[in-house]
Amino acid sequence: MASPWAAAQSGSSRLILERAYDELLAGHAGDPRLQDVRAVVRESWIRSLDSLVAPDGIPELDFAGEALEVHRRAHPLAASMEMIRGLLLPGDVDESGVVVAVGDAAGRLLWIEGDREVRASVGEMGFIEGANWSEERVGTAAPGTALALDRSVQVRGSEHFNRHVLPWSCTAAPVHDPETRALIGVIDVTGRETAAAPQAQLLVDATVRAVESELLIARMRQRDERPRRRAEATPARMVLRVLGRDRAILEAGRASVALGVRHAEVLFLLAAHRDGLSAERLAELVYGDPRAVGTLRPELVRLRRVLHTHALPLTLESRPYRLTGPLDTDAQDLLSLLDRGAHRVALAAWKGDVLPDSRAPGVEELRETVRGALREAMLDEAGVDALHDYLQTDVGRDDMEAMRLCLGMLPAKSPRRAGLVARLERWGRV
Repeated sequence: MASPWAAAQSGSSRLILERAYDELLAGHAGDPRLQDVRAVVRESWIRSLDSLVAPDGIPELDFAGEALEVHRRAHPLAASMEMIRGLLLPGDVDESGVVVAVGDAAGRLLWIEGDREVRASVGEMGFIEGANWSEERVGTAAPGTALALDRSVQVRGSEHFNRHVLPWSCTAAPVHDPETRALIGVIDVTGRETAAAPQAQLLVDATVRAVESELLIARMRQRDERPRRRAEATPARMVLRVLGRDRAILEAGRASVALGVRHAEVLFLLAAHRDGLSAERLAELVYGDPRAVGTLRPELVRLRRVLHTHALPLTLESRPYRLTGPLDTDAQDLLSLLDRGAHRVALAAWKGDVLPDSRAPGVEELRETVRGALREAMLDEAGVDALHDYLQTDVGRDDMEAMRLCLGMLPAKSPRRAGLVARLERWGRV
């Protein structure tokens, strides 16, 4: 079957857009060149500027791990995903040239499917599941602007507010509750110029109408059924922040608890071993000696007291020792970002090594695992921009192999080459 994204679409003059955009960022909102920009784009740019959106920022990750899965399962569009795939991604998905994203009413992307290469490329700019693409967070882009205006929107290349998104075009439309008309989500198609073709908007709008009709039919079928219990509120995501921290922070919603070194080590190791650890194995990972169980147990008693005192929905059980509540770590989030190809977002999340002052053998091993995974992803998969950013981090600052690789990827006239050459000359390894 031929792809519905096969037609070409010419965009607005890139030069006009770039000049108007520069004038707006310079504070010249009254510059006449802005009148050459489509009104829907110009007004969105101004809203983005008023919201203090960074023109080269990375979208925030609002959901990850189990929290993302919980939110997706509870979302009303979960039942419509098969229909959305069938309408927007017929035939060979990997030849579609686009990705289809479905988000909630707040602009957080919950599902992203489609062309594998395009998905990997847009992941570089943070277009990944769990990221917030509302207009208030990333500026002018089809998903967030469609939600802000409550109507379907197309944004082409240089019309985007965030510079990282300039190579892409997109079409998005909001999805409403079929009875109350309240916003419940957004459907977006992102790709090259063809993703903002006129027929793309017709197809996305038709898909939204089909989804809303399906939701209404399903609701009518349930009218005669016994009322379902009100869905429980999604629990606050619990995150253990260990990157670049001597003392970890345990966050649960707006609450945060600073942990001692031992408690941080124990929680991090148990979060990494969800199936649990015997007392001897946990003692070995913390103290380097499986016979140190007598030293370990009082620490676990004190840790349970901390969790209880702060009323955290996390339980520490024994035989084996394991956590019964959901606990993510920023280290695991980083690895997940790397797995999804979101290299620049992962670099933005990198705050330093895992518990850098810890000498617990299990922590040291996981520390090297995270550091190694970051380096491997940068060398094997990352684009030149992500690789250059990696060289500015503490883990990549002296990475000669990465410097040479980046130098080979940069255009001959790139101003970034001089800095890399100087660094390599300093090491005598050009």
